[in-house]
Amino acid sequence: MFDFVRKHMRVMQGLLVLLIVPSFVLVGVEGYSKFMDEDGIVAKVAGKDITQTEWDQAHRRMVERIRSQQPDADPSAFDKPEFKKKVLESLVREYVLSVAARDLHLTAADARLVRMFATDQQYAFLRNPDGSLNKDLLQAQGMTAAQFAERLRLDMSVNQVLGGVASTGLTSTVSNREAVEALFQVREVQWMKFEPKNYVAQLNPTVDQLKAFYNSPANTKDFMVPEKADVQYVVLDLDTLKKGVSVPEEELRRSYQENITRFTQPEERRASHILIKSEKSAPAAQKQAAQAKAEQLLAQLKKDPAQFAELAKKNSDDPGSAVNGGDLDFFARGAMAKPFEDAAFSLKQGGISGVVETDYGYHIITVTGLRGGQPQPFEAVRAQIEDDARKQLAQRQYAEAAESFTNKVYEQPDSLKPVSDDLKLTVQTAADVLRSPGTKDQGLLSNPRLLEALFDATNRAKNRNTEAIEVGPNKLVSARIVKYTPASKPAFEQVQAQVRERWMAAESIKAARQDADQKLALWKQSPDKAQLPAPVQMSRRLVFSQPPGVLDAALRVPAKQLPAWVVVDIGHEGSALVKINKVLPLQITPQEVQETEGQFAGYWGKAEADAYFNSLKQKYKVEYMNGGKKLMDEVANADEAQKTALAP
Repeated sequence: MFDFVRKHMRVMQGLLVLLIVPSFVLVGVEGYSKFMDEDGIVAKVAGKDITQTEWDQAHRRMVERIRSQQPDADPSAFDKPEFKKKVLESLVREYVLSVAARDLHLTAADARLVRMFATDQQYAFLRNPDGSLNKDLLQAQGMTAAQFAERLRLDMSVNQVLGGVASTGLTSTVSNREAVEALFQVREVQWMKFEPKNYVAQLNPTVDQLKAFYNSPANTKDFMVPEKADVQYVVLDLDTLKKGVSVPEEELRRSYQENITRFTQPEERRASHILIKSEKSAPAAQKQAAQAKAEQLLAQLKKDPAQFAELAKKNSDDPGSAVNGGDLDFFARGAMAKPFEDAAFSLKQGGISGVVETDYGYHIITVTGLRGGQPQPFEAVRAQIEDDARKQLAQRQYAEAAESFTNKVYEQPDSLKPVSDDLKLTVQTAADVLRSPGTKDQGLLSNPRLLEALFDATNRAKNRNTEAIEVGPNKLVSARIVKYTPASKPAFEQVQAQVRERWMAAESIKAARQDADQKLALWKQSPDKAQLPAPVQMSRRLVFSQPPGVLDAALRVPAKQLPAWVVVDIGHEGSALVKINKVLPLQITPQEVQETEGQFAGYWGKAEADAYFNSLKQKYKVEYMNGGKKLMDEVANADEAQKTALAP
């Protein structure tokens, strides 16, 4: 069908016109627009519509946020229904809480917004080195500074809706005690491991047994040679575009002049000082005495500046610098109190200030060194400027190139040469690309979405290009199969050694379990014959060398059924025979009880906040519609199917 569409594009366009025009005649433009609008609504909250466009924008924002935090995140995860459901639910939550904040008259002051932006780590990526808002990065995300401020205000307001509930979680003494006992309970346990390696020597399979194991449907997949293909592929990314970009020399020099501050080391001063200490809150008489002493020392220095270090050692109340003649080493602006800084940066090298008052007292300052403040020469930073310029040009070209890339690989699906020639890309090759690579690293060709499209039955059969698939930030790939090798099951003789190895592994695990079951029956009936190791203590806060399954089994048996015996399957490690003797007296310090009370209060607070939010959802009548409802149903059905599959 898609071949027909490609070959008869004009015919299909005419049919679409014939289908659409009568619909306008029958229902009118207004009715048609209303129909399209309704179809684009994915949820309603308190009568307000959440549109598909808002959902798409929220999806993009969440993807960008995750990528900024986890650059190696798998792009295919962003297209999964579970991720899209999470985005939609977060959007619904935002709507519900914003309506609740409005009804409760909650808002946030400007000063609080500034403080939150300056201190909250989640906004660190939007802060310039000087703490100001990075407007360029914000603009790249489609937001102005005013929109971001309102967004921040809304976030703070909605956080107040649940914050009061979440922070007041309380637990009763009884429930807290039960939780503490479950966490800190210690049991006396004896256990021993039955390892498969100890049973290998007694196993000697016949050829018929190995063939039966090989031919068992349950084991077929273990011996299959996976499907694979030799592949051609092209990659469009910023690095590729950068190679084709050139920047005129005059542009580089203009950029250097326009951004000269980027290439200028901050000016620094090296200074020494004499401090006559006087706290800001000191009595007036004490402050006058300190100032008078400073004035006296200044008079001495004016007569003989060379004695500055000696006078600092004898008179300065700054113990850290006095021993070094008052030396404070080099410092930049912002490192010292403002009056001190202003004085130091106004002096020439060798100059001595007047008496400078700060909150610490009275200072006399001399500048002993200067450095920085001069820009690096153009030649020293030319490569950096050129790389930045090429990167910016590549980013500007990427959207157009990506559109061309996407169209070319679709419109000319039988070859990657057209897109390669058009965008100056290299057609790369890879042999033995696996449909399911497992632990094999296939680089870009490990991307699940790309592999799914590459091995699609239609693409595979006709050696077609895949669609343009995003495998990373600003990175598109299209690939095609040159030679396909289907999955196959080799002859028994080819893999007989492998079959024997797997048979031995499976049967030794069975033998270990059988021995553990036999020992359980014997020792449970005749405890005096038991050959268990010495007892050990087990609890959820004392996890030692035992496998998790053993610990879980030891603590799961109800206390009233002790002593008790149980055999535990511990996977490839074999089986474990466990005897739980008794519960030991609880040992817990008052401090631990107090700490757990705070933790459980936090858990209760979160549970109560979740319950409150669910009541708000009912109050404001949250309703999923169209694509939103379809997705929610799809994820719910998948969860139900998984539960059914895992049910005993």
